[in-house]
Amino acid sequence: MFKVLLKNNTTDFPFESQIEWWKAIVYSINDGVLVIDHEGIVRFINPEYTQITGVTQDIIGKPLKEYRPGAKLTETLIDQKCRVGVYRKTEDREYMVDMAPIIVNKQIIGAVSVCKSLTEVHKLSQELKKKGEKLEQLEKRMNSLYQAQYTFKDIIGKNRGLKEVVYVAEKVSESDLPILVTGESGTGKELFAQAIHNKSNRYSRAFIPVNCAAIPSSLLESELFGYGEGAFTNAKKGGKIGLFEMANNGTIFLDEIGDMSYDLQAKLLRVLQEKKIRRIGETSERNIDVRIIAATHRDLEQLVKKNRFREDLFYRLNVISLHIPPLRDRKEDIPDIVQFLLKTTEINLLQNKLPAGYSIEKQTMNFLQMYEWPGNVRELKNVMDYATCMAEGTVIKIDHLPEIITKKNVPLIESGGSPLNKTLQEAMEAAERNFIQDTIKRFGHDIEEKKKAANVLGISLATLYNKLKRHQLNF
Repeated sequence: MFKVLLKNNTTDFPFESQIEWWKAIVYSINDGVLVIDHEGIVRFINPEYTQITGVTQDIIGKPLKEYRPGAKLTETLIDQKCRVGVYRKTEDREYMVDMAPIIVNKQIIGAVSVCKSLTEVHKLSQELKKKGEKLEQLEKRMNSLYQAQYTFKDIIGKNRGLKEVVYVAEKVSESDLPILVTGESGTGKELFAQAIHNKSNRYSRAFIPVNCAAIPSSLLESELFGYGEGAFTNAKKGGKIGLFEMANNGTIFLDEIGDMSYDLQAKLLRVLQEKKIRRIGETSERNIDVRIIAATHRDLEQLVKKNRFREDLFYRLNVISLHIPPLRDRKEDIPDIVQFLLKTTEINLLQNKLPAGYSIEKQTMNFLQMYEWPGNVRELKNVMDYATCMAEGTVIKIDHLPEIITKKNVPLIESGGSPLNKTLQEAMEAAERNFIQDTIKRFGHDIEEKKKAANVLGISLATLYNKLKRHQLNF
């Protein structure tokens, strides 16, 4: 609402000078202005009003209603309401009008109409549209940069335990519930996270991976939540957007969350509860819609007991838990994984050896199945990359494997378990014996524990006892 306060008792600024001052101001603006008094008589128009509407100075001193029958400004005198964005059209002109009463000492003394050419409005609209399109393009570019690559088809394995994890992961993909993925380093936790994202309704949005262990605690907060301008020394002008905001409407993958500082865990808990974030140095909060998938190789329950991980955050994250079995517990999957790695190895692609590609000797494969793989699938991939570099042809042999693999299998060689001096059947028998022995040691010796071991091995309890007897294993 416009209020005009004119003082005629000022000695240093006479009333006449004030009038001229206000006229100069109104004449200088780019919007058209028309003023009527309390009786609806036109008292003032500026040149811009004439240019926009075509109405000339002849209207001054005449009733607006008679000169312009469709004018709504006189209605403003009656109801004292502001009108914004009123569309007006004459034969050859279009413009938008804002109207408001003029009140002095609580008395209405007139009304003012401010108009803007639709050409100007259209220009502003086009600029806004261009900025919106640019923002959309930047958003699409960001989403393409942070696009998840893997799907559930890329998870290779026939192991029963792995298939159960895949089944659950696929079932929960379309929900927005937090997921906690556990497993040893190298088991493929991020692969599962990407597959879940790609099966969800967020698949076209950003997938932002964050390794909480790789970023110093002092920097992780600003990376996750961003900061406002002037939040600290050397802060960027205009502030910085955080990874949570970048992941808005998508998924953020917090890897190695067990390494996150205790103080920062409290802020993450608030994000889960309130779905809001606050940049460092700012007072206002921002709404976000982000699916959180967390992962760790640590035992979070033990960290909770040691007061190193917040119990409330643990239960918030652990709504859906997925535990990926280590490679040593699913050695039957090694042949399929090896074949996949040999087809996709960078050396294979660079040397253009497809479609034939690399192959692997059966003895070498048996040798790989005897190894315990502490680095899991990641270590197996590194071994295959090394082997393809060392191979003189396209067949991978045992002597093409890294020395660390062959050294750790020396006890097997000395005990007669190596495929180097055994038939294929004998090597397979030795591998089976070691696999059963390791599984029993992991679960225990009593009847219930053996049932669990048999279930992991994918055989019945009776078959397990037969194999224990045949391999002369006294458990």
